[in-house]
Amino acid sequence: MHDERLRAALDGLLDGLPPKQAAAAVERLIASYRGATPTHTPVLRDRADAAAYAAYRMPATHGAVSAALAALAARLPGWSPATHTDLGGGTGAATWAVAGTWPGECASTVVDWAGPALALGRELAGGVLPDVTWHQARLGGPGVPDADLVTVSYVLGELTEPDRDAVVDAAARGGRAVVVVEPGTPDGYLRVRAARDRLLAAGLRVLAPCPHGATCPITPGTDWCHFAARVSRSSLHRRVKGGTLPYEDEKYSYVAAVRDPDAAPGGPAARVVRRPQIRKGQVLLDLCTASGELARTTVTKRDRDAYRAARDTQWGDPWPPVP
Repeated sequence: MHDERLRAALDGLLDGLPPKQAAAAVERLIASYRGATPTHTPVLRDRADAAAYAAYRMPATHGAVSAALAALAARLPGWSPATHTDLGGGTGAATWAVAGTWPGECASTVVDWAGPALALGRELAGGVLPDVTWHQARLGGPGVPDADLVTVSYVLGELTEPDRDAVVDAAARGGRAVVVVEPGTPDGYLRVRAARDRLLAAGLRVLAPCPHGATCPITPGTDWCHFAARVSRSSLHRRVKGGTLPYEDEKYSYVAAVRDPDAAPGGPAARVVRRPQIRKGQVLLDLCTASGELARTTVTKRDRDAYRAARDTQWGDPWPPVP
């Protein structure tokens, strides 16, 4: 329901904005998204930038954060946040994702340094997400409100390393649960990996995607941990992106951690970290295991129940499947 309302809110967003201005803003945002931006320079400078970002990136960001939050919710059955802080939340994609993941009421605070993004986020959420506070402040500074859930999504790449550390540390201090999401690129994975290390050092317990709290077994530079979220494209989204397919797959990396070590039951034995390879009579699964190692398992038709389950298993799912 919230997905549909977000798409409805985004429809017509670029109406009245000259096409050349919208195209130029989108091109600049693409360059910023793929490159590096100094901490003292907010990416979204005016309403045109904020509108272009919302049309170009917000659906994919919302899809990736929703997938990460779903993994957290699966590890914390029966739990839902009553308060939420979104650090670097911009136009509020994570706030929409929280509202779509847990049905109860949740008071959210979106903290960002870009005033135009906050203003547009308030406009988009008006009448749909009533309990949201939009707060303009420099990221990593003092005064982050404590919350049941703190999200940090698609913002660490805009910051210098010291400011990234400050933002993650602020999230660790203020959140009972913390979810960090970055683009599913090698650099995005390294930022999530560094955030994971800081969350563990702060005493939090990793719940997803890792089935363990040991050092990530992936050798940097040889591979990276990432997943994919299927995102529906509206007509506006297709027009802005110049695409024809009604969907896209957003690659993302993430970590979800919780402060209370007894808050969640035992984790999965392993998690699928690559797209399963379905071959004649067998399924190959690449796994990150509870022992902190990478492994490949082959499930054959001889084990009928496991084979049936393996054929239905998706990239990012726990293995064996959780009932």
